[in-house]
Amino acid sequence: MQDTDIIHLWKSYEKQLDENLFLNKKNAAEITGIKIHSSIAAMRPIKYFALLAGILWVAFIDTLLVGMFSTASPFFLVSMGIQSLLTTVAIGIYLYQLILIETIDISGPVLDAQEKLSGLKSSTLWCARLLWLQLPVWTTFYLHAAMFIRENAWLLVIQGIVTAGFTIVAIWLFMNIRYENKDRKWFRWLFEGKEWTPVLRSLDMLEEIKAFREGK
Repeated sequence: MQDTDIIHLWKSYEKQLDENLFLNKKNAAEITGIKIHSSIAAMRPIKYFALLAGILWVAFIDTLLVGMFSTASPFFLVSMGIQSLLTTVAIGIYLYQLILIETIDISGPVLDAQEKLSGLKSSTLWCARLLWLQLPVWTTFYLHAAMFIRENAWLLVIQGIVTAGFTIVAIWLFMNIRYENKDRKWFRWLFEGKEWTPVLRSLDMLEEIKAFREGK
């Protein structure tokens, strides 16, 4: 076999190898894209459930506020008003998330998909931070003026301790529910599930698709 034949054979083999590598990368990217779609789809049911539950809860609270506005104690009105407001904001966040989920296109530019998944990630954290702020009002909605008498001094002390404790926990969670704490045990305990894990998994897999497309 002459040198030219060997060189030709080698180039042919190299070309075939490159084609196989390209197909493997393409197939790997497509499989990864399917996995991302599956992860994103897993978030839809819980998002719709949370949206529906939030709407029903706000409707129930607002009905109570309107019906009892002239007779209920200020503690009840303020506590329920705060719950209604925070839950309404959460409803808006869930609507925003559902729009993101429905418009994510893995076959399109990776940067666009990354931005939408990042929006899902940050809005999930904000939704949790806001909803945890409801903790203190669960300890105040039942209070009324008649309770504030000397005979109830110890009861009021206990009430103050409980409300203060819930307030401290709510503020601490609001301040510390951040992406930087995602590896802490308490964070994983709060967030592991179909609202959080698929987002992180999808972001990681998008990096793989990006690497495939860039030929890395």
